[in-house]
Amino acid sequence: MPTETIAITTDAGHELSGSLELPTGLVRGAALFAHCFTCTKQSRAAVAVARALAREGIATLRFDFTGLGGSEGEFGRAGFASDVADLVAAARALCDRFGDGILLVGHSLGGAAVLAAADDIGPGKVAAIATIGAPSDVPHVLHNVKGDIEAIERDGQGDVTIGGRPFSLSREFLDKTRSTDLLAEVGKLRLPVLIAHSPTDQVVSIDHASHLFLAARHPKSFVSLEGADHLLTKPEDAAFIAAIIAGWAHRYLPLKSDWPMPEDGVVVRSGNGRFGTEVHTKSHRFVADEPTGYGGDDTGPTPYDLLNAALGTCTVMTMQMYADRKKMPLEGVSIHVTHERKHEEQCDHVEAMQEGLQMQALNRVITIEGDGLTEADRAKLIEIADKCPVHRTLEGHLHIHTHTANTKAG
Repeated sequence: MPTETIAITTDAGHELSGSLELPTGLVRGAALFAHCFTCTKQSRAAVAVARALAREGIATLRFDFTGLGGSEGEFGRAGFASDVADLVAAARALCDRFGDGILLVGHSLGGAAVLAAADDIGPGKVAAIATIGAPSDVPHVLHNVKGDIEAIERDGQGDVTIGGRPFSLSREFLDKTRSTDLLAEVGKLRLPVLIAHSPTDQVVSIDHASHLFLAARHPKSFVSLEGADHLLTKPEDAAFIAAIIAGWAHRYLPLKSDWPMPEDGVVVRSGNGRFGTEVHTKSHRFVADEPTGYGGDDTGPTPYDLLNAALGTCTVMTMQMYADRKKMPLEGVSIHVTHERKHEEQCDHVEAMQEGLQMQALNRVITIEGDGLTEADRAKLIEIADKCPVHRTLEGHLHIHTHTANTKAG
């Protein structure tokens, strides 16, 4: 996926470091991902979910909370209220760029943060919320803090470890983290909510998901991440929930009405990345790209892949149609098509070669399946392959006419 580095300025005046995962093609909507407690935007869940959503046409911003990763500020003084404020700033920046109606996704404490931040972001700006392994009470995260909490409350500051990493926490951090009634915040939401949780989560128990689900209003959904650990360290677990959220989000981030769906032919529009392109037919859409070796992101077939596919698919369809009409016992056809840029022939194209034109060729290898076919049947099917409409178009006298749809005013 094309990734753009961005910075978000908070109301507190410092910058948050963000990575915006962009779809190869057109953008159908936007999402904001909040990472887990003391994690960063580089966590496995953050990257997997953000890129899965981008593949579905949803531009997704993952960012570091205050004082973590590449973001400015002091984590030890921030607390949960600061996480909520960071989300509000990031969400508003995302809405300014892509329009209102974004998706919020949060992992662990990030899940609690998106639930708490939704109302503060503003009416109409959030379309839906998804959480992964979120606690139902924010102070639960303090169980992960290894250190003398009483000393911090007495002295105002102290050193601790969280997940094996050293931090300095303030009394202000503890107070801000304890001050949120998350279930009350969830009960006030009027937004679709998806709650995903592992029944074997050893950090945040499944009971938290039950409390959140009961507090939420409909429409609400629950997804069990059976066998997954809290941090989704197994790639297959991160990929699974990413695909679930991406599919669920389609209901709340419908295709924009201004996307072109032509009555005939195709419409091709530039997308994101260096070569990202989106193709629309009357009822389908897909992306095209170039390999990374040519400067692309390798997120879709290349133009020559599509050319090869046009010949191959048309050939298969034509052979199948003929076999059906003649009631031949054809079980299947497999075709391998390759493009040859430099092709020399002995006789048929001497004139073109004399004019200095580069000769090219499409090489087609056909495998016909069907034990009941006779040799005559197979020979006839190969003959029919050369009569497919795309084959005739490519070998015919083809003209390409280019017209300008818009002109610059003089």
